[in-house]
Amino acid sequence: METIKHYFPNLTDTQTQQFEALKPLYDDWNAKINLISRKDMDNFYLHHVLHSLGIAKVLNFVADTHLLDVGTGGGFPTIPLAILLPQVQLTAVDSIGKKIKVVNEVVNALGLKNVKTINDRVENTKGQYDFVVSRAVAQLPEFYRWVQSKIASKDKNALPNGILYLKGSDIEAEIKLLRQEVLIYDLADYFKEAYFKTKIVAYIPF
Repeated sequence: METIKHYFPNLTDTQTQQFEALKPLYDDWNAKINLISRKDMDNFYLHHVLHSLGIAKVLNFVADTHLLDVGTGGGFPTIPLAILLPQVQLTAVDSIGKKIKVVNEVVNALGLKNVKTINDRVENTKGQYDFVVSRAVAQLPEFYRWVQSKIASKDKNALPNGILYLKGSDIEAEIKLLRQEVLIYDLADYFKEAYFKTKIVAYIPF
């Protein structure tokens, strides 16, 4: 938790309390539903919370930006982003019902008002969003096909609407197959911990 405060020193008391509440909530749910490996739970704030917040280092989202988190799993990056960015609206979609149940329970426990959830495949979801976000649920070409119709055409942020995808740095082959413009943001430029040396945000503008 101290690492979160270090990189995001302007948290309100409410945000600090919400971030502090995350680990106990996930410890409890992980004992019921195996969402996160034991090893990763030992590095919960680094591997899951701070990693998710890397998206917020790439772009300072304006108020009422709408994000779609595809394959949210246990709620990453949706829940950390929702805490940090109360002015942003997040929709989390996952095809596995028990994972969406956990997201709903954590959202309710934290009192987050800017999160909606959908238990379905992304191909079946309706609506358009300023950005689609995710943590490496598929290779880039496949992911692009899933979500390309979900991106709104009207831009309102400093970057044009598109995809912000948390990935490992070994994606050159995927980029070649995608045949779209991809900009790479190295998370090591924002976070000094060794874990982030091979972590990136891949941005695909539309």
